[in-house]
Amino acid sequence: MLCIPNSPLAPLAGEGSFESRCRDLHGKVIFQPAALALLLASSLNALGLAAAGLFALRMLRHWNPDVGSEAQIALERRTHLVSTLVVLSLLLSLPMLALFTHTADAMAPFFAGAMCAVGSLKANAWGLPALAVMLAGFFLAAAWLVLHRLDTRGWDQPLLLAKYRLLLLLAPLALAQAALLWLYFGGLKAEVITSCCGSLFGPAATGALAELSALPETIARPLFFLTLALTLAAGTVFLVRGRLGRAFGMLAGLHFLVALAAIVAFIAPHIYEQPHHHCPFCLLQAEHGYAGWLLYPLLFLGTAAGVGAGLAAGVRAASLQAEAPRLAAALARIAVVALAAFGAAVTFYLWRSNLVM
Repeated sequence: MLCIPNSPLAPLAGEGSFESRCRDLHGKVIFQPAALALLLASSLNALGLAAAGLFALRMLRHWNPDVGSEAQIALERRTHLVSTLVVLSLLLSLPMLALFTHTADAMAPFFAGAMCAVGSLKANAWGLPALAVMLAGFFLAAAWLVLHRLDTRGWDQPLLLAKYRLLLLLAPLALAQAALLWLYFGGLKAEVITSCCGSLFGPAATGALAELSALPETIARPLFFLTLALTLAAGTVFLVRGRLGRAFGMLAGLHFLVALAAIVAFIAPHIYEQPHHHCPFCLLQAEHGYAGWLLYPLLFLGTAAGVGAGLAAGVRAASLQAEAPRLAAALARIAVVALAAFGAAVTFYLWRSNLVM
């Protein structure tokens, strides 16, 4: 962050020398309420899941439901307490992805060279990795909650071992997320000049993200609508006939990846009506009608529910023969509605756009 007399933050600096105002300004940026909320929530989430992960190691090593020993009974009692702790931790972590993205976007005016969340995230080496870890954590948390919901409905807890194995992946991910957030917010420097989203998505950029922005619309658009149609068709078949449940879950995950690529390749430029502006983060800003706050929640909700429906549909435990299809159908309905709304919103933005690529 570059502190200069004519910067938008100058009125916040207060009295005193220019150097002291910069130091005061630096503290106000880093320790704003949203950043503190993220640090507190991620730390609590990491502590809770770390404790649960340690218990999971012990439980997986010693679990034997066929033995009625005191140790086994103690494990069974603690699984309920630990599962409740994990549920609370994961429910706390789910909104963090949106809050972190919003915070990064709101901090963009504080950095010389930044125009959106990309500039804020590139202010040091930890912003983009933190976002990637949060993205992975969001979907793993959603999957764990689906498994837990089913497991508690079975009299014999048939998914207990599966969800605790998944917990061994969630726990280190939560620790990494908390560490990256502390490194990111604690590592912001007043003298750093960052770069705008054009450095990642512009015509002169290099790397995987630049390749996505260079993907021709003649390829990206048909692929996007094809995967969307296949996903919605599979979801409809599952709801009507109870078939293709697992295929629906896999298609929902595939469509998510294609949709992200499509947003970069052609959806964002049509919303901006600028052929070389491919940034998926500028969609969150007011000058573009907050389009991202409509598109992304629908996409993420539809994907999480669709993948969850696929997981539930694949459960074959005898004690869940009634509950698993019921939960899978409920999630599939949410996914179909959310993804259909996402597709309709994209279609509207494309229809309204005056851009010809």
